[in-house]
Amino acid sequence: MTDVFESNTGQPVLHLRSLASIDAISEAEWDHFSGTRSPFLRHRFLSALEHSQCTSAKSGWTPAHLEVLLDGDRVGVIPAYLKSHSMGEYVFDWAWADAYERYGMAYYPKLLMAVPFTPSQGPRLLINPDARERITPTQLHQALENVAAALGCHSWHLLFPNAHDQALLQAPGTLHRLGCQFHWFNRDYACFEDFLATLTSRKRKSIRKERRQIEDQGIQFAHFPGEYLTDTVLDAFYVFYQATYLKRGQRPYLNREFFALLRENQPEQLHVIMAIQGDRMIAGALFLMGDDTLYGRYWGCLEEYQHLHFETCYYQGIELAIKKGFRCFDAGAQGEHKLVRGFEPQLTHSWHWVEHPGFQEAIERFVEEEAEGIIGYKNAALEALPYRKTDGDVKTPE
Repeated sequence: MTDVFESNTGQPVLHLRSLASIDAISEAEWDHFSGTRSPFLRHRFLSALEHSQCTSAKSGWTPAHLEVLLDGDRVGVIPAYLKSHSMGEYVFDWAWADAYERYGMAYYPKLLMAVPFTPSQGPRLLINPDARERITPTQLHQALENVAAALGCHSWHLLFPNAHDQALLQAPGTLHRLGCQFHWFNRDYACFEDFLATLTSRKRKSIRKERRQIEDQGIQFAHFPGEYLTDTVLDAFYVFYQATYLKRGQRPYLNREFFALLRENQPEQLHVIMAIQGDRMIAGALFLMGDDTLYGRYWGCLEEYQHLHFETCYYQGIELAIKKGFRCFDAGAQGEHKLVRGFEPQLTHSWHWVEHPGFQEAIERFVEEEAEGIIGYKNAALEALPYRKTDGDVKTPE
């Protein structure tokens, strides 16, 4: 446990305390600030990661969650980790680490505020509204800088915050980095055909052809809400999940114990879709559900089938989102292949601070140039969306 006090004349005292485990704070206390809308921010989710050893010193994700106290009162929490590498973050800073190494300087450990292995945008500074209004961006920046130093870090990084958090992160010396993902939005569709009706004729025909080819291969789909997810299905899914990583020569980030804990602790927010051919399960995709957003998280298969990935992860996900009435379907990072299937470009954000002034200046130039390219890429992607022009320009939230 590390205590850091940040005081400014005429301002309340901001106190950041690092916790070596999520268990240092009760579920009720943590969820008081995180709520239960986001499956990733709940005490149960972060606890499952720790108890399964997916986030541990051995995995390079040492828990260092931050407790936020203002004038001695706990007013918030921040999910945080000490990282000894940059894997599993989806905001790539390998080049920064390499540059440090070339100059004989240590880049790691770094203080990372994020949801592990989850490139989904949402709250990160889980601070109650009254306290948030009393904290200035400069005060928060200084407190984060100090707690990073106390933990032996020369940088801090906050990944995928929402717009509300970004207003509190805009302090001098903080580096703002952009990214781009593709999300699908439900415009009050009653069924998949309603969605298809908004697309150009050529794209409607293409998607229908892809779905027919899945049927022609004798592939069907079975849905398993968390409450009905058996060991047999979970075992099959985990084999498929592992294969996705092993095909790239990489060990999977998550183990079976984590998924078992997820099923045990958050069944109402868990949904698995399995592709079945004959009497065999041949592929699977795992989804998590918030109040208004469906999150497509993990997928895998052992053999290659034409269009199976698109159907299992995207079309089945869109149908699930429509059925459940979700406003948004966040299918994860990457994927221009999502664009031609109606997923719209969205800017993502991350915020960074590095102690070394020379590297800070160099990285600042890099992220400014990168941002120009990202914004240009997003604008070009908007022009390539497959929606019918007669419906007007598609306007998507930042």
